[in-house]
Amino acid sequence: MENVADYREIVEVIRGSGGEALKRCFQCGLCDVVCPWNRVRAFSMRKMVREATFGLTEIESEEIWRCTTCGRCPQQCPRDVKQIDDVVALRRIATENRVFPTSVRSIHTVSAGLATGNPFGEEPAKRADWAKGLSVKTFVEGTEVLYFPGCYLCYDPRLKKVAQATANILNRAGVDFGILGVKENCCGESIRKTGNEELFKHLARENIKTFIENGVMKILVSSPHCYHTFKNEYPEFKVNFEVVHISQYLFELINEGRLELTREYGKKVTWHDPCYLGRHNGIYDEPREVLKKIPGLQLNEMPDSLEDSLCCGGGGGRIWMETPKGERFSDLRLEQAIGVGAEVLVTSCPYCISNFEDSKLTLDVGEGIEIKDITEILQVQTEG
Repeated sequence: MENVADYREIVEVIRGSGGEALKRCFQCGLCDVVCPWNRVRAFSMRKMVREATFGLTEIESEEIWRCTTCGRCPQQCPRDVKQIDDVVALRRIATENRVFPTSVRSIHTVSAGLATGNPFGEEPAKRADWAKGLSVKTFVEGTEVLYFPGCYLCYDPRLKKVAQATANILNRAGVDFGILGVKENCCGESIRKTGNEELFKHLARENIKTFIENGVMKILVSSPHCYHTFKNEYPEFKVNFEVVHISQYLFELINEGRLELTREYGKKVTWHDPCYLGRHNGIYDEPREVLKKIPGLQLNEMPDSLEDSLCCGGGGGRIWMETPKGERFSDLRLEQAIGVGAEVLVTSCPYCISNFEDSKLTLDVGEGIEIKDITEILQVQTEG
């Protein structure tokens, strides 16, 4: 293994990541059975775990970069093997030693872009451009809620509409909120999952410093990946903020009577559970209850829903890697949505929306189905 001094390094890092559980793995193969990769190609998490136990994993291989960290295998594992931690540990070694297969070298570009605080390499000064013309103020100490839209919603043309819909809803409900604008940085979630731990720590410390200096207490996020990172990973830095995902917050606003849903929707809708909202954080009911309260909306469940939801393919840093046509989970998911008669596929994750929009082109379904964030549905219902 060129550029990596000793296979024993792999074993030590894996075990240091909590991989003592590797020794308990009895190769039952449940991880392979539930892995979405095996719907589109051959892939064995079991084999990777087995090889990692003995320090035999090829770091140059594309296999360690396939995991989307969807959470299906640890959810099913009867021996509590920490597959995600172990895969990320392997990637960390590869990143430290700059050993990458051609298919994932785009991660270098993403890492370089994060020097500007976002993976797109866009100008920080443009981070709040999505809010121009809206009643969105800069967060100051004493503001009730910090709205943290995240990188995709600040820079991607399609996802900017989600940030705008969110701001309109919050204003409609009379929420006292603000944004950090140019002070906002990437949460660092996806780059951590690709193994760049040092860059993640840098971004986390910068965000934590900004939050504290500006008196942030409550953070509202649109991305489940930001939610997971702020809620479950930033406490590693000895801080705890109240973190709420927009789907939860919409549920609260409706139940408190601050949002009235008055318009008939009249469409068949299906809800996609993002991995980092559902499996990783147990948020299943709130978005469904929000949709059920919309007059005229018919909610149809897809196969592989709730705890068994099919991953869109964007987690674990895969959103920055090229996935060949024919191997995209999002294609399968869109077919499932169409199969239950849905006219609208609704979710609440920028990675999912981006992948589903791409799949609409891949499958050439035209106007057969719409892809919407839950806030885009609610915005229409709350307009005067």
